[in-house]
Amino acid sequence: MFIGEYQASIDEKGRVLIPVKFRTALKNKVVVTRGLDNSLFLYSMEEWKKLAEKLSTLPIATANTRAFSRLMLAGAMDCEIDKQGRIILPSYLKEFAKINKKAVLAGLYNRIEIWSEELWVAYKQQTEAASNSIAEQLGSLGV
Repeated sequence: MFIGEYQASIDEKGRVLIPVKFRTALKNKVVVTRGLDNSLFLYSMEEWKKLAEKLSTLPIATANTRAFSRLMLAGAMDCEIDKQGRIILPSYLKEFAKINKKAVLAGLYNRIEIWSEELWVAYKQQTEAASNSIAEQLGSLGV
């Protein structure tokens, strides 16, 4: 289970350090793909296989299904975790998420989201300001 929020720097080679707390569950290989809200999603190989299997069973006749599958699957890259605990973020994924020098890694149970620091701060402020409304809507779902 991934939880918590961690700041990270991106070096000149595009590498980001995965927090030690997260690395133990990831082993040595992960998948990073385009996420939602201009973030990246990082999955363990086990979780990635579960998601890819679910996506492969969706009906291809539906435009939104095709679009989401393309976003997630075509944008994915498998990455090796080096001996220092870093992965290289491909340039197309850094561009998608607007990540330059600083990033935030947020644990969200079965995945890690990687955000540009600026977008994360803005998103968090917006979400915190709307937290009462969000909680009310989730209440109707039984949360």
